[in-house]
Amino acid sequence: MKRFKIIAALALCAPMLVVAAEPAVQSANAEMSKIDAGEFVMGSNKVDRSKKAGEFGATKPWYQDEHPERKVKLKAFRIDKYEVTNSQYKEFMAKNNAPPPDRWMETGYIISMKKDKLLALDVEALRKAAVKVFHLDLDTRAMSKEDLLKEIDKKFVVIDTLPVTTVSWHDADAYCKWVGKRLPTEAEWEKAARGTKALEFPWGEEWKAGLSNTGEESWEYGAAPIGSYKTDKSPYEVYDMAGNVREWVADWYKPYPGAVYKSPDFGEKYKVVRGAGSGGQGHYALSLFQRTAYRGYLDPNASYTDVGFRCAK
Repeated sequence: MKRFKIIAALALCAPMLVVAAEPAVQSANAEMSKIDAGEFVMGSNKVDRSKKAGEFGATKPWYQDEHPERKVKLKAFRIDKYEVTNSQYKEFMAKNNAPPPDRWMETGYIISMKKDKLLALDVEALRKAAVKVFHLDLDTRAMSKEDLLKEIDKKFVVIDTLPVTTVSWHDADAYCKWVGKRLPTEAEWEKAARGTKALEFPWGEEWKAGLSNTGEESWEYGAAPIGSYKTDKSPYEVYDMAGNVREWVADWYKPYPGAVYKSPDFGEKYKVVRGAGSGGQGHYALSLFQRTAYRGYLDPNASYTDVGFRCAK
């Protein structure tokens, strides 16, 4: 509770101070990959013959909502090479008076927008903030104010490069529109992930541990800085599509054309999320979720610690 009081005191008591670096490299000018027009294989015809879905407490039968596998033809489009970062979203938030993601309060990142409040603290107060808010793994008792500020700034630099999370579908949609883009459709996301050879995973047909960030490896904030896993790269050089954070896409969760499976969750109630997240421990890190055809779905009005997004155009 004390930690959140400190954050609130720092974050809410002064006018906004925007410190987004190099805005031209942010937002609209984020690197994008071009996906050529043409057909690709979408979905799968896989069957859970082992009947393991029940063992793992799955909320839906494995693979059924991916049926039937079919060819889909798309026009050419572009998609962000990387997930939208905290730094990019900070620019949007500051310029649109948008609410900050909840995760920013938890990590203290919200204070990066008001560094003047940190500068105004005396050294003892800064030492407390360094431990209680930023969790510096250092003996801060003898550190100078200058050294403390440098260490806190290192935290901000790392968080800048993490994918933004705890944003709702509506937040993600608003951001993409603001930068002159949009959320990718489910079909676009899948083609960007698997290419034209119907790859099972972005990197190929075989799953291997450690090729993507699904929570089995230790990162301070769960997610890793974008592009950290050079092995988690699709044929179109789009990164982190099998791990790091799950991603909002444009579509409602509905059955594919010709599907036999019926779900009470189909309809305009939930939005599709694609990819695996780093919040997975144990069975949540199963390779099932890292597959290019896997479909997840969530409440578009809610936000989640391992769900972010990328944009398309």
